[in-house]
Amino acid sequence: MVNVNQKPTNDIGFTHDDFAALLDKYDYHFSPGDIVPGTVFSLEPRGALIDIGAKTAAYIPIQEMSINRVDNPEEVLQSNETREFYILSDENEEGQLTLSIRRIEYMRAWERVRQLQTEDATVRSGVFATNRGGALVRIEGLRGFIPGSHISTRKPKEDLVGEELPLKFLEVDEERNRLVLSHRRALVERKMNRLEVGEVVIGTVRGIKPYGAFIDIGGVSGLLHISEISHEHIDTPHSVFNVNDELKVMIIDLDAERGRISLSTKQLEPEPGDMIKNRDAVFDKAEEMAAKFREQLLAKEQGITPEAAPAEEVPAATEEANAEQAPAAAEEATVEATTEQETVVAEEAAPTEEAAATEETTAEVQAEPEAQNETQEEVAAAVEE
Repeated sequence: MVNVNQKPTNDIGFTHDDFAALLDKYDYHFSPGDIVPGTVFSLEPRGALIDIGAKTAAYIPIQEMSINRVDNPEEVLQSNETREFYILSDENEEGQLTLSIRRIEYMRAWERVRQLQTEDATVRSGVFATNRGGALVRIEGLRGFIPGSHISTRKPKEDLVGEELPLKFLEVDEERNRLVLSHRRALVERKMNRLEVGEVVIGTVRGIKPYGAFIDIGGVSGLLHISEISHEHIDTPHSVFNVNDELKVMIIDLDAERGRISLSTKQLEPEPGDMIKNRDAVFDKAEEMAAKFREQLLAKEQGITPEAAPAEEVPAATEEANAEQAPAAAEEATVEATTEQETVVAEEAAPTEEAAATEETTAEVQAEPEAQNETQEEVAAAVEE
C-alpha cells in the first residue's frame, strides 16, 4: 500500500546555502595561539596549504616552517603528512588562516634551554658567526650570543667560526629574547673541579688593578685582592707586584656559581709583612703555612676554637676580602672567567656598540635574542690573552 503523504524524492533539495549553514554549524572555532593537527595537501614554491578542518585551507609560509632556514618546503613537509601547527593569525579577507611550525619549535626550544639552565648543564655548540661584540652559536635551534669577554681562547674571534665550544648559560630570558652564554665559565668550572680551598698553587701576575692583582693559575684567573696580599697595609698592588711576576698563592675561596677564584698571599706570610720585606720566606714556607690554614678551617668547621689567635684572623680576613671584592669586581666585570655575576650586571648597563654589532647578524630571525645585542663592553682589559 502506498503512503499518499510521502513526497517524491525529486522534491528534496540541498542547496549551497544549506551546505554553508551546515558547515557553520559544525565548524570549529580557531584562534591565534592554538595548536591544531593538520594535513598537508598541497606544496607550493614558497609555502604549503594545510587542511585543519576549517572551511578554507590554511596556509603556512616557508619562513614559518622551521626555526632554521628553509629553502624548499619539501625539506620540512611531505604531501598527506599530518602534524601539529600553530595558528599564527586570524582569517584574512579570504577566510584563510596562517600557520607556523617555527613557533612550536621556538616555544619547545626555550623550554628545553630553561631546563638545561636549571640543571646548570654544560652544552656544546659550533660558532657560526662573529661580530664586534662576540660570537654567535645555536642552542636547541635558538640563536645564542657569547660576549667577547666570555670567550677564553688565544685565537682571533674570526678564527672561531666552525669551532665547537663548551658553554655555560649566563642568561635565559624568553620574554626578552635573551640567550647569553659563556665559554670562559665552562672552562673555569672544569678547572675549579680540580682545585681545593687551602691549596697552594703557582701563578703568574697577568693584570694589576688598584683593588688587586689577577693571577693566572693554569689557564684560569683568580683575584688576589689587595686586602689579601699582606698583613701590613699596602697603598697599591703596583708597589708589590709587576706583570709576569711568578707567585705562590693559596686558594681561599672557590665560587663555582659565579666562576670566581679568590686567592691570598697574606695567609702564607710566616711573619706579618713578609710579602713586602721577605718574599722568599713566604714562598719557602708556603706549604707549611697553608697546612696551618687548613687546620684552622677544619677546626672551625668542627666547632673547635684553637688557642692560637691566628685562627680567628683567617675567616675575618677572608670575609673582608670577599666584602671588598664586590665593588672591585663590578668594575672589572669579566677578567679571565672569574666574575660571571658581574658580567651580567655589566651586560645590563652596557653601551650599545656591541648591541649594534649583534643586531647586524641577528636581524634575519624574528623575535630572537635582541638582548644579546645589549651585552657588555670589554671592560676587562687587565688580562689580555
